[in-house]
Amino acid sequence: MILISACLLGRNVKYNGGNNLTGWLAEAYDSKYFLAVCPEVLAGFAIPRPPVEIQRDGSIHNKLGLDITREFLREVPILQDLVHKYKVRYAILKERSPSCGVAQIYDGSFSGVRISGQGVGTAALQRAGVTCYSEETLSREVLQQLLTEEQAADQGAGR
Repeated sequence: MILISACLLGRNVKYNGGNNLTGWLAEAYDSKYFLAVCPEVLAGFAIPRPPVEIQRDGSIHNKLGLDITREFLREVPILQDLVHKYKVRYAILKERSPSCGVAQIYDGSFSGVRISGQGVGTAALQRAGVTCYSEETLSREVLQQLLTEEQAADQGAGR
């Protein structure tokens, strides 16, 4: 199973109620091989919600200045449970998201400055053995390889 950020499929789960539709990923979506989730929504956050950034000290604050670290971390065990339940091997995630950033996040100043780093959900997925890609680094060719592996695993399991 390939976990995918629901916003990339056009689902309106972003903090501002919008999405990050990535057409070619949406076209490839098949619920037999993909599990669409928004870690922040899974953790109980509303749509819309104030923007969130990871601070330099590792705490997580929203733009209103509230420390929501504990609430934000609720996504970690939920994602880990999904990995085990659905045998997730790969994830395609939204770059720069405080949950899903694979190689970059924002610096915590809410000024649009990007830094190297991972989102909370990405780190949890990687700890669970999931190979993570962002929508910016995944190519169509690699996606096809992942889907071919998933289809082979599906056939091998007799589904």
